[in-house]
Amino acid sequence: MSGFKFGLEAEFILVRTKDHWPLWHQEITFDRLNTILESIPFDDVGSMEGLDLEPPHKKLMPYVVEGYHVIDQDFAATDIKPKGVEIRTPVYNSLQECLKGFEILLKRLQAALAAEGLGVVALSHHPRETKFSGPQNKRRHDFWQWAMEVMTTYGPDINIAVPEEVRKTIDLQDLESKIDYYGPALSAISVASPFTEDGLWKMRGEFGQSFRMFKRSIIAPPIEIHPDENWRLEFKVFDMPNSTLDFQCQFLCFLALLLNPDLKGRAGKHARIYDLGQVARHGLKAEAVKERLIEIFELSPKYLAQWGFDAAPLEHFKKRVLSGRTPADDLIDLYQANNGSMASVLAARSQFQFLEGKLN
Repeated sequence: MSGFKFGLEAEFILVRTKDHWPLWHQEITFDRLNTILESIPFDDVGSMEGLDLEPPHKKLMPYVVEGYHVIDQDFAATDIKPKGVEIRTPVYNSLQECLKGFEILLKRLQAALAAEGLGVVALSHHPRETKFSGPQNKRRHDFWQWAMEVMTTYGPDINIAVPEEVRKTIDLQDLESKIDYYGPALSAISVASPFTEDGLWKMRGEFGQSFRMFKRSIIAPPIEIHPDENWRLEFKVFDMPNSTLDFQCQFLCFLALLLNPDLKGRAGKHARIYDLGQVARHGLKAEAVKERLIEIFELSPKYLAQWGFDAAPLEHFKKRVLSGRTPADDLIDLYQANNGSMASVLAARSQFQFLEGKLN
């Protein structure tokens, strides 16, 4: 795995622990949250090199308050209306180190918040709030519109920088076409936000699987490429999981797209938008999803092994695909079994499943 680098960004909803009420910017301030985050030790988890200091934060750390930036007349951020918190791991030289670092950071975040009567929940869309409106805080109109749109969405960014010998084999335009084809199918494994406006999301008489994905499908890019940051590739197709094993599989799926030359499917932007819309509604039951995923799982292990990656954890995702059952299905069942109790859902999604000793 020499030459690969890994980083994980994960956004969480904040809740009151006494009743699992989901918080938003009206109920909690940047100053309160930032004070908690600045109190958490992190010197032993890796270098902060490669992370950006995002004003109005004044301390470079792996924790940030996520939300809507309030700006002055020069577009400098003076405050943030919080939507939640984010963990940004340091850059690691191995996937195992990255996942271990994330678990350490999350446990410390949970402990610090618990002392203040707060907790974090892994859910990809705010279960009560759907819209945000704020004064223009970006010079570009489209950036401002997007800043308002993402105030209710929460997701992971899977970051991988590849070694030079791999980079030379990647045609970026072709990679984008490959991701436009396979990305929606990979998204379907993770769908986990079937709620909106304090209830289940219904579309044309059926319960949907990912309201976050539905909102993002038209405008959000599935990948961002950062050539000025050691060619960091940022994969953005998944909903938020509540287990480290799911994160591990998400990294391996992205590596499969990068390293497997036998994946011949290609599509354009418009096909990807259509497919994502179907996945948002139907999850693994969307058209052509299972076939594309089985192709990835059958053709990729040998290429992952060639670069030193163990494909065995992907059995976890493969079983999910074969069963046709998504995290959203489990959440819908949980909500209905508890007589429409959103607190029960949020309590369950606050129980993050760690790998701990299995990350050796």
